[in-house]
Amino acid sequence: MLRKSLKNTFSLLNADYIKLNKTWNFKHVISPFYRMYLIDEGEGLLFNAQESQTLAPNFLYLVPSFTICNYQCNDALSQYYIQFIEESIDGNALFSNHRKLFKVPAEAQDFTHFKRLLSLNKGRGLSQSNNPKDYEKYPILQEFKQQNDALEASALMETQGIIMQLLSRFLAREYFDSEEKTVIPSKILETINYIQTHLEENLTVEHLADRANLSPDYFSRIFNENTGERPLSYIQFKRIERAQLLMITSDLPLLEIASKTGFESLSYFSRTFKQVTQQTPSEYKKNNRVV
Repeated sequence: MLRKSLKNTFSLLNADYIKLNKTWNFKHVISPFYRMYLIDEGEGLLFNAQESQTLAPNFLYLVPSFTICNYQCNDALSQYYIQFIEESIDGNALFSNHRKLFKVPAEAQDFTHFKRLLSLNKGRGLSQSNNPKDYEKYPILQEFKQQNDALEASALMETQGIIMQLLSRFLAREYFDSEEKTVIPSKILETINYIQTHLEENLTVEHLADRANLSPDYFSRIFNENTGERPLSYIQFKRIERAQLLMITSDLPLLEIASKTGFESLSYFSRTFKQVTQQTPSEYKKNNRVV
């Protein structure tokens, strides 16, 4: 089991119980936040180009951050849901290597946990919209952060503890570790950590290979074997992820975000951002900051 889970904290953004209908039909949602659903009635669908999960009663679902997902309900669907943000000391996300749609059978305690979250965090739903894309717009996020700040310390700690308990349901070996057929070499793991914590710097293959005491060609090959990406592609993707998070959770101008994520110019940042997200930075910022 990955010990890094103990280094990460999770803060609630919203939570609610809601009855949905066929208007709940949204495409290509990709968010810097986690979404979790507990279904008690009806049926729906979570899907992307790689997989699909039927939303069915008495099952618990997780959509990790930066996982592309489509949402669909053809008739009626009743669900508890929470959305939460992850923070870590080293910048590594718990599910960074598991961008997939998770499904586990629900247990009685899962319903108890969701009901307790709603009791501790009243008024944290989004009654004005069922669109998952609206969950992450800047004014709404700021409001929920202020509500977290207003919680008593005991309620805040209990809320974070419940989120951790619910997340633990997806860390069981059959759902999480089974895909790790081989152990990632320590040099590659250390490089991944270094990349995450030095995104604003000039990261080259030669520099990373030198830190790992490997030749650039050999380093690139084993990095690709263990991550599925060449080093420079991996770096650019992580920079865009960080930029998306900054654009939604801060009021920084795009030029400063480009600088903080290691891009030498705003034009280069804009080209790369559109290649990864199919939106320009301005479009992404507008779509996610205006209610």
